[in-house]
Amino acid sequence: MNVPYEWQVGWRYTRSGRAGRRNGFISFISGVSMLGIALGVAALIIVLSVMNGFQKEVRDRMLSVISHVELFDANGQALEDWQATAALARRNPLVQGAAPYVAAQALLSRGDAVRGAVIRGIDPAREAEVTPLAAQRQELFQQLLPGEWRIVLGSELARQLGVRPGDVITLYAPGGTVTPAGMVPRLKTFTVAGTFDSGHYEYDSTLALIHLEDAARFFRTGGATGVQLRLSDVHQAPAVASQLAATMPVGLAVRDWTRTNRNWYEAVQLEKRMMFIILTLIVAVAAFNLVSTLVMTVTDKRADIAILRTLGASPRSIMGIFIVQGAASGIIGTAAGVAMGLAVAFNIDVLVPALERALGVAFLPGSIYLISRMPSEPLAADIVPVVLISLVLAFVATLYPSWRASRVNPAEALRYE
Repeated sequence: MNVPYEWQVGWRYTRSGRAGRRNGFISFISGVSMLGIALGVAALIIVLSVMNGFQKEVRDRMLSVISHVELFDANGQALEDWQATAALARRNPLVQGAAPYVAAQALLSRGDAVRGAVIRGIDPAREAEVTPLAAQRQELFQQLLPGEWRIVLGSELARQLGVRPGDVITLYAPGGTVTPAGMVPRLKTFTVAGTFDSGHYEYDSTLALIHLEDAARFFRTGGATGVQLRLSDVHQAPAVASQLAATMPVGLAVRDWTRTNRNWYEAVQLEKRMMFIILTLIVAVAAFNLVSTLVMTVTDKRADIAILRTLGASPRSIMGIFIVQGAASGIIGTAAGVAMGLAVAFNIDVLVPALERALGVAFLPGSIYLISRMPSEPLAADIVPVVLISLVLAFVATLYPSWRASRVNPAEALRYE
């Protein structure tokens, strides 16, 4: 196979510069440019991997308590037949589990302590199909028996109320009962069956679980107000929600977990996009250092360019030589950056503890952050765009110096040789 001479000469220029003060300096600048590209690409991969790890960690803790998709009456009324709704939803191949629920807001009190809470009525026998927490704590959830008026609290909510398993608390409904004496609050005492700790502060401090029948009786809904669904792929929740919305009866609303936690989800996505843009600028600065390297190379190789032109090389071929040289530097820098970034991303659980021991500090204090270890999840969906952007920037940086090289006049270049 005959390799075009433009590739051969361009690759030779990339490897040249070992001898001579001027050529050595050009080689040093070229090495710095490649190192800059490598560090920029590595930083981008590491930061995105860590952000993916944090997002996955928080998302998994969140989805251990809530379902992937919810089907509920748009007017807040009880469903006529939640089992028929669940059966209709199960026609989607991604739906793995379904369970009924009643959701409402209320006040919980114990002595002088009063806290607002989200009350969710569940069927303990079916809840394990949709939430990992129920599957892991089956013994606790089996204590929620209809008519026993028992409640399971988030660990932080229980701490704020100062209650333990076996204590009695009072639940106040949002509305009241009209009597001759006026409006009387509707309340009921519950026995604390236990607590759960999902690792997500928002749910641990606001969520309380009771039996589905007790919730329907207390809030006077007449039955389940919605159906929770578990999917085989959490990332497909928005798409599945759209598909279900098109097939469900009129008046039935569909909401996936990204809409339930819309503020958090959008904040994470915005932060990730901004970090990608900011770190891409670092790669861009390093890539455009190739401009100065190639300009110096063109100046140094004017005689070589002139000789090639007199031997019949076209301006396009001369331009191709220096594009190959710059592109080769970009490819080497990008490849080194990917290797470096993946090496750190896949071993960050080892490197961070080592740095913490060496510096004597904790980067993620457990008392402040949700997690105490640095997570990392490199994704091809992030790495491929990083590689492509780096290569494109390196290629764009070669265009102007290569064009300058193609404009060299052979007669002027050889006048003083």
